[in-house]
Amino acid sequence: MIIFNKLWKTMDKKGVSTYQLREKCGIDSKTIRRLRANENVETKTLDKLCEALACQLEDIAEYKRD
Repeated sequence: MIIFNKLWKTMDKKGVSTYQLREKCGIDSKTIRRLRANENVETKTLDKLCEALACQLEDIAEYKRD
C-alpha cells in the first residue's frame, strides 16, 4: 500500500497549503481527498507534486505492506 503521510509533512515543512497546490500545479480537490485517504492517484499527479514541492518521490510517498 502506498501512503502519503510524508506529503503532508513535506508540505508543512515548505509552508505549502492544499490551496496553493491546487493553484500551483492544477491538482483538484478530489485528488487532494484521494491523497488524504491514501487512495490511488496517477503518476502524473505524483510528478506534479514533486515539481511543485521541489522534492523527490520518497519525500511524499512510501510503501507499507498491508
